[in-house]
Formats: sequence, C-alpha cells, structure tokens
Amino acid sequence: MRLLKIGLLVGALMTPLLASAVRAEPVTLDFWVAWDPTQADAKAAIGQIADFEKSHPNIKIKTQTIAFDALHDKLTASVAAGQAPDLSWGLVEWLGELNRMNALADLTPYAAKWPERDKIYPNALQALTIDGKLLALPNYLGLRGLLYHEDQLKQAGVAAPPKTWAELLDAAQKIKQTTGKFGFGIAGRGVRSPQELLMYLAQNDAEIAKRQPDGKYKNDWAENSDEMKRVTEVFALYRQLLDKGAMPPQAAGWGWEEEDTNFSLGQYAMVIDGAWMSGRAQQNPVQMKDVRVVPPPAGLKPATFFEINPFFVYKGKHPEETWEFASFMLSHAFQGAVNPNRSPRMDVEGDEIWGKPFTSLTPIGVSFPPVALGSITRDMEESIGRVLLKNEDPASVAAWLGKAVNKSLRQTGEISSQ
Repeated sequence: MRLLKIGLLVGALMTPLLASAVRAEPVTLDFWVAWDPTQADAKAAIGQIADFEKSHPNIKIKTQTIAFDALHDKLTASVAAGQAPDLSWGLVEWLGELNRMNALADLTPYAAKWPERDKIYPNALQALTIDGKLLALPNYLGLRGLLYHEDQLKQAGVAAPPKTWAELLDAAQKIKQTTGKFGFGIAGRGVRSPQELLMYLAQNDAEIAKRQPDGKYKNDWAENSDEMKRVTEVFALYRQLLDKGAMPPQAAGWGWEEEDTNFSLGQYAMVIDGAWMSGRAQQNPVQMKDVRVVPPPAGLKPATFFEINPFFVYKGKHPEETWEFASFMLSHAFQGAVNPNRSPRMDVEGDEIWGKPFTSLTPIGVSFPPVALGSITRDMEESIGRVLLKNEDPASVAAWLGKAVNKSLRQTGEISSQ
C-alpha cells in the first residue's frame, strides 16, 4: 500500500513536468519563399530567421524555396487541397484570387494592436486591404523607376533623361543612331509585361477596372470615349517604340530575366525597372557603374507601378505564432538587413542610388485592383503581343482588351451590374 501511495505521489509530481515537456515542443510554421538563396537578400533573411528562432524557442520556421513562376499554381493547388502553408511570398496580383478562395487570414485585429503599424507606408497596407480587412502584409516594394546608362546618354548627346513619352522616343532614337545600341527595353511577356502596361495606362489616366458603387468592378472604356482614346495612345506608344527603332524587336518576347540581364550588361540604354537591380550591379560592376535612377517618363501625369510583394498569411492552426513571425519580418532589424532599398517601412530609406530614388516614388505608385487577375493579366500580356507581334491596330487592341477584362470579371462573378 505504501509503495502504491509513493507511486501515485511520484506520478502526480511527474504529470505537470510531462505536460510542460509537451507544451515546450515548438510550433513549426511552413513558409514558402521564392528567393534565390545565393543572393545577399536571401542570405540576410536566412540569418534573420535563425535569430528569430533563437529568441522564439517556441517557433520553428520551415522554409521551402519555390520558383516564382511555379509559386502561384502550387499555392492555389495547396489551398484547394486544404494544405496551404502558414505563410508565403507572393504577388499582389494574387490577392483577389486568394481572397475569393477564402484562403487568407484576417489580420485586422492583430494590426490594430501592432505598435509598428505607423512605420509602414499607409498606401502599402491599403493596397492589401479588401472591404476593410487587412489580408496580407507588405514583404517588399517593387516601385519602378527609369534606370539609364548615363554614359550612353552622354555619348548620344542626350543632356538629361527623358521626362515624357515623346522625350523617351526621341532619346532612344538618338542613342541608336549614335551608339548602335537600342535606347529602351521592355518585357513583352511574363509577369512583368502587364505590370508595365498598368503603369502606362495610369500615366495616361486610365484604369484596367474601376470599382463601382455596388463594390464590384468594371472596365468602362467602351462607355468612355475619352478614356478609350487615352488607352489607344498607350498601345500606340508600344508600336512607336518598335517602329521607330527605340527598342530591340526581340524585346516583344522578353520576360523579366532577359529585360534585366540585357540592361545590366549594357546592351541597351534605358529600362523601367526596380531596386532589385542593385544585385545586378554587384554582379556586373563595370557595366552598371554608370547607372542612375529617375522617375519614369510620363504621359498625362506621373505614375509608376507599385508592386507590393506580400507576405500572405493563410488561415491555419497557428494564427498567433504566424502573426508573431510575419510582424517580425516587418521589423526595422529584418527590413534593414534584407530589404534596405525596397522596404515598406518609412524609416528604412536605403542608399542614394538604389533606395531613395525608388522609395520617393511611393506617392505616385499604382497597383492592380483586388480582383482575380489570372485571365486579366494574361489578356494584358496578349494585348502587347497583338500590337508588337501581330501588328494589330492600337484602337482595336484597346477595344479587345476592355471586352476581355469584363469577360474575365463576369466569369469570376466580380462584374458590376451598374
């Protein structure tokens, strides 16, 4: 009997210890990223995550690297299968689609108590908010500026980088005639092509889809002759770039890799691009030593593409721990180490070449509307091909794209009836 009592006493003492051991098992968060682990930003992020795990022994981060071109499809498939990661990288273009899939956690209650919220650019948070709910956090900003090789412009007698479309065409032609190199490059296909097109549309005071009073969206170019005219002028600009020899003909088929690589090697003089090109400057210091950054040449008004690469936080089993980690990645320490030149924090401005010239463009940044964009961005990409590869009339292409956008909105149930 005495032995039984001792056993019960020992068991009673051990129970909370065992329970404590169980509770001490760290929560593992699945984090899908699209970084290149050989690049400086990825190395810095890996180091910061290791520091986070040391200071948060209750949380372990399991990162999985996925190519950006494959990330979207893998994410949507995982969401459909009920196997989404806890959080991931992504593109702001995916926000509307993931929201329609009911995949994203509502971060509004957490953000309301977040002491660092006032350090984040307000329009970056607003772009990730739908119907009053914050559905993602900004990972880094991809504001676009005009990058130019100063030496090539000087050699061609171009006194200053262009500020308007007309000046861009004129400067590019002078560069081609003087240096033999093309003056300007674009991405005619891939994820960047609709982003560039969206910028030009915004510069000519046109929107791909407008929010209507019923909260849904509609492309109204067909009902607004003035806006249709301005959209036609955008597609005419693409055609002029090709016809006047301002850009390489093969750029109609370039993706972002060809666009970035050829500029970094000095194969052409000017490009609309982002602060990530600082990595190319490190890889090609001789060819990139003369690169400078200014605001993009404008149509009717200044505007640039405001790419917000989000941290998507998915509905899951560990909301508190996921928020803890996600908000850590927006800390001054993390952003200063990982995204010094493209941070969504207002107190991380970056350097004089790759930081401030881009972050200063935040007020003129424009983003896609928060709708399902899969078909829309594909149609935007096709519209560029219709102008550059098929030589279709810019006015016809503008009309076609407007109809295609509304067809997509109708298929996803996001078309306005007003």
